[in-house]
Amino acid sequence: MSETVTGPLQNFVDALPHARALGMRLVSVEAGRAEIEMPYDARLIGDPETGVVHGGAVSALMDTCAGTAVVSHPRAGPSTATLDLRIDYMRPATPGETITAVAECYHVTRTVAFVRATAMDHDRTRPVATATGAFTVSKSER
Repeated sequence: MSETVTGPLQNFVDALPHARALGMRLVSVEAGRAEIEMPYDARLIGDPETGVVHGGAVSALMDTCAGTAVVSHPRAGPSTATLDLRIDYMRPATPGETITAVAECYHVTRTVAFVRATAMDHDRTRPVATATGAFTVSKSER
């Protein structure tokens, strides 16, 4: 299990009630990049027969990770909102496994930040889901 990050960006994640409810932990963050874990929880199962986590929980993880990547970017402000998020589900997450999202904010304009993200479980060679998104850039100064 990874260490949890502390500081302002962990506070950004902790301030989101859904992130707390889903057990999300900020694992690492650097300029324009974030990694967040969501541990397996039976309350998040979308298919009781297989024990697979619901796609909505994976979506929330990827959205939160992408937003964190945006606010960590030196050209973006301290807050953001999702404008557009496209998620492609590649396969079911393995039941019982922690899901980890990694997001990179790769381009920032005056008003919009663009992000790519991947969600994985223990099998880091085959993604659970991939995403691309556009997020607001706050006008406030850093």
